[in-house]
Amino acid sequence: MRIVGTAALLCAVTAACLPRSRSMAEPESVHQLILAEQVNLLDTLAREPMLVEDISGALFVGGYNRRRPGLWKSTDRGHTWTRVDVGTAEQGAIGNSDLDLAIGPDGTLYFVTLTYDAAAGAGLQVAVGVSHDAGASWHWTTLSRVRFVDRPWVATSDGSVHVVWSDDRGVSHARTTDGGLTWLGTGRIHDRGGSSHLAIGPRDEIAVRISPGAAAGNKCDEDTDIIAVSADAGVTWRKYPAPGSPRPSGCQQHPTEIQRWVDPLAWSADGALNALWTDSAGVRLSRSVDRGATWTTSTIVPRRNSDSTPYFPYLTARGRTELGATWITGTEDGLQWHAAIIDARDASPPRVQESRPMYLDSRTGTPPRTDAGGEYLAARFLSDGTLGVVTAIQDKALGRLGFTLWRFRKQ
Repeated sequence: MRIVGTAALLCAVTAACLPRSRSMAEPESVHQLILAEQVNLLDTLAREPMLVEDISGALFVGGYNRRRPGLWKSTDRGHTWTRVDVGTAEQGAIGNSDLDLAIGPDGTLYFVTLTYDAAAGAGLQVAVGVSHDAGASWHWTTLSRVRFVDRPWVATSDGSVHVVWSDDRGVSHARTTDGGLTWLGTGRIHDRGGSSHLAIGPRDEIAVRISPGAAAGNKCDEDTDIIAVSADAGVTWRKYPAPGSPRPSGCQQHPTEIQRWVDPLAWSADGALNALWTDSAGVRLSRSVDRGATWTTSTIVPRRNSDSTPYFPYLTARGRTELGATWITGTEDGLQWHAAIIDARDASPPRVQESRPMYLDSRTGTPPRTDAGGEYLAARFLSDGTLGVVTAIQDKALGRLGFTLWRFRKQ
């Protein structure tokens, strides 16, 4: 099935192009990041979409539709898309919720998915699919069938591929060294908290963010707010307090606090570990040059008195000092999202080029309200030098379901 991005999005990117995917009017001097292109894909629901680029330049976007794993491929920079056949349920291709994508150094594509029982409010299974031929064929492995499994992540390094997930008894880890044919479970990283994010460093260091919320909101380990780091492929772990701790848990049991699910991590090419997080002061970036033992923190986007508290951050890295970030502000019909490219070299605070606030083309509920489409907006630096971001399109009443690919560049 070949799907073409809507023609309107190939025009100049202005508010007139798309009624609800528009930029707020603000002075150019305030927001410097340039929106180079946006393309809509209308097909089926794709919540919490993830984005990767393989060694040939093909783009893959995965998103969940509450039924089965959804994956799309583009070989022309995102202008047209083909839905990828990831296999059948009998072959192990099962998943209707949280997902993640990663590309190995040899071009192998890894697709990890969660199966969630909405009626029971519990995760049921974590599975990972592997394709060595750019999505043409797949091998699936079930990693866990423990009740309350939640939020799997996958990341690759030169030597191995790692997956983490959580349940109501902590955070688990598995790895493969043979391209996904077999997976070795290395046990629990920590016996409390939820799997908030995963990142692999330039020397195969693994960093796992473990936050209080776990088991899809069924558990809140308020005293667990750490970063676990392994230098030996997950055999042993060192654990450090996360930057910004202690701070509100963000658990569902505390609805008046800032919303927290993903506190993202990213390694720079020089071995610095970066953590992006938000609080009442604004958007905060912490950097560690000693694998999480100590941190230097900057407020990269301060919150002004008239602003709402930012939440749902996401982070990616390129090279030694360049970072890409997204986050959300506001609620309901005042909900907006933001993108930024950060130059983290020795400046304090780091230099930031930020986009204008953007409206999401995503509405749910009765009556419909703007919805973030998940708990983060995934970002990835692409080979053409732009920062790619994917956001969900969901407006069932208007028959609009799919995702938008945005590409930003610096001035």
